[in-house]
Amino acid sequence: MTRSRRLHSADAGRLLLTWAGSAFALAFSAWLLPDLDARTPWDWVLVSAVSGAVGLLLRPVLTEVSARLGWFAVLLLALVGQAVILAGAMLLVPGVESTFAAAFIASWISAGVATAVGWLATAGTDDALVMTLMRGKRPEAVEDRSVPGFLFVQLDGVPFPVLRWAIQSGAVPTVRRWLSEGYVLHEWTPQMPCTTPASQLGILHGTVAGVPAFRWYDRELGRVLVANRPADARIIEARARTGRGLLADDGVSISNLFTGDADRSFLTMSSVERSRGSTERRRMFARFMASPNGLARSMTRTLVEVTRERWQARHQRIRGLEPRVARGWTFALLRAVTNGVLRDLNTALVSQEMRRGARSIYVDYVDYDEVAHHAGVSRPESLAALDALDRVLASLEQLATRGAREYKIVVLSDHGQSQGEPFAERYGSSLADVCESLMAQQVTSVDVPVEGLGRAQAVTGEVSKSRGVGRLAARADADLERRRGEQDLDAPSPVVLGSGNLGLLFLPGPGRLTLQGLDEAWPRLVPGLAEHPGVMFVAGTDDDGTPWAVGGNGRRNLATDEVLGDDPLASLDPGAARLLARAVLLPEAPDLYVNSMFDPETNEVAPFEELVGAHGGLGGWQDRAVLMVPGELAPLLPARIVGADALHDALVSMLIQAGHRKDIA
Repeated sequence: MTRSRRLHSADAGRLLLTWAGSAFALAFSAWLLPDLDARTPWDWVLVSAVSGAVGLLLRPVLTEVSARLGWFAVLLLALVGQAVILAGAMLLVPGVESTFAAAFIASWISAGVATAVGWLATAGTDDALVMTLMRGKRPEAVEDRSVPGFLFVQLDGVPFPVLRWAIQSGAVPTVRRWLSEGYVLHEWTPQMPCTTPASQLGILHGTVAGVPAFRWYDRELGRVLVANRPADARIIEARARTGRGLLADDGVSISNLFTGDADRSFLTMSSVERSRGSTERRRMFARFMASPNGLARSMTRTLVEVTRERWQARHQRIRGLEPRVARGWTFALLRAVTNGVLRDLNTALVSQEMRRGARSIYVDYVDYDEVAHHAGVSRPESLAALDALDRVLASLEQLATRGAREYKIVVLSDHGQSQGEPFAERYGSSLADVCESLMAQQVTSVDVPVEGLGRAQAVTGEVSKSRGVGRLAARADADLERRRGEQDLDAPSPVVLGSGNLGLLFLPGPGRLTLQGLDEAWPRLVPGLAEHPGVMFVAGTDDDGTPWAVGGNGRRNLATDEVLGDDPLASLDPGAARLLARAVLLPEAPDLYVNSMFDPETNEVAPFEELVGAHGGLGGWQDRAVLMVPGELAPLLPARIVGADALHDALVSMLIQAGHRKDIA
């Protein structure tokens, strides 16, 4: 509470500074624009003050009208809403002359200056956004106020060792403070595959079955499923849902792949289609877009993020850092979306749902994961993204004080990451090339990174298939699908997919070939892959259904732990065999899993995608994830959590103890 009082006591100073900055921006706009003029410079000070007052009165009306008219009106409000307010203020101030076009340009110049001033006034923190969100409508009255709410914050892809090092170095002050106030930090072990789809399905729906990788060839459908494609996410969730997901009791899903059986969801891939056309949803987006620290602030930060990414990519090249991958404009724009607009939008949505009194909220912040994939697990830009997430936690802590009920905040990551030079660059050929050579036949390859594309698609998907501007979003949505290049892929030939440092080989046909069947059809395939310097092991089942890991000089029975020759899993943690066996025995598993090399000295792997930081298979920090809970909840945690389904059970036990889920069978 001390921090909250300090924040409010500084409001007046920040308001005055923002007022002065806005007046300066208007004067600068008048100097640039021939259609904008005032008799004296003091007129701009008055216009700035009047526009603030007009905005307080007019913005709620514009928000409600646009929400009722449709997505076109919402997006129009985002573009010209502030211009309407500014033009109205200019009409009220004598001596000011302007056209609407000039007011439109001036409104965006003022927004940019206000964002910069707000950043300087708050030492670069997110306090400006927090202040705006805390000034919103009062929390709603809830009947069960004595039942605490839960806010589950997923810091996507953050490895436990990286967060622990950041804590020790003092780089994440909010996390450090929480730990000093009684929070408990745990490490948990994700299942294999170590991917967001498997982990989120387990955490939110209580099962990790049915997801053998980030994308895979589905034998039942006869095509590749990609977990962050809306149509495919719906299929995956439909197969797993029971109605008893983590968020089934008045929960909300924000920026996830799956809903967790929540009745309300935003920016969630599996529910994008069903959520279109909702007036309430349009109202929520309109509030964010019309806010002085909403879209305008986020867009300014997005432009800054693009500039920062281009400079950092160039700096890596100049320094000759290895490993590294090409970081083009596409990634720069995707990073800007995730670390700019999407981060602020997530926070605004969480704030809204806490004021509404939602019992549980699960939100995914992807900042670190997106940057680390392309920059590296512990590179400066990745650690800066982690520090930004720490500031988000501080913002959420502040916003929770304005919730309709008390909220307990649980922080977790869905998996970690491992670093290394991509397989194709390290060895001069892709995994598909190697398989094609050993099989002496053409294979179909799918290894283009698509995680960031899906996150952008969650935003465009909210407004696509609607009228007007929505059609533009629909075309952007379709363009993202074309960039994937795999949505309609069938399998007339063997299919090789990359999922981090985990490769998957699927053969045509409804059934799965055993290791003996593969040897009969392609005698060089299994031994050739196992002996490749870029491969630690391949894994499949024998004719008896027994799972095996096969290395260059030995093999391991994953059911009995019998080792013939050298153990191919010797460099991994003791629990790796269990994780691998569980994945190999999935009915949806490929005919052959291929795990890249792992160097225990450097902790490096060789991703089969064009990524520096990767996850999916075994080796390194990708199966070391974060869980941080309030001290009073720590006794409910088992000594060791292995698998996202086990983590789901632990989180559900917390909800039950707090009085949730009484009406869920």
